[in-house]
Amino acid sequence: QVQLVESGGGLVQAGGSLRLSCAASGSIFSINAMAWYRQAPGKQRELVAGITSAGRTNYAGSVKGRFTISRDNAENTVYLQMNSLKPEDTAVYYCSADLIRVGGSIQYRYWGQGTQVTVSS
Repeated sequence: QVQLVESGGGLVQAGGSLRLSCAASGSIFSINAMAWYRQAPGKQRELVAGITSAGRTNYAGSVKGRFTISRDNAENTVYLQMNSLKPEDTAVYYCSADLIRVGGSIQYRYWGQGTQVTVSS
């Protein structure tokens, strides 16, 4: 079994900061890309930021310069530091991991359960 467990969401005022964490555990052989997505009410899930196993990052234009994605490969954990938060950042945030399980050969994408981020104006 593989689990992705997120933490760090909550309620914050506009201009504030939050740090999300997502830890992958279980029968994991290797993890390639990890990412954060978000889904606001009535909207489609969108990519917020991604990071490869080598540390290359990419960001949605709406968060570039405000959010920073990082990872700890030894701990199978990905982080999202969110600064200068805006009300439009309000959403459920999901982490994902593209990984190969122990004994497997095919890469699959696994998802966390989501954590709510609410930014008040």
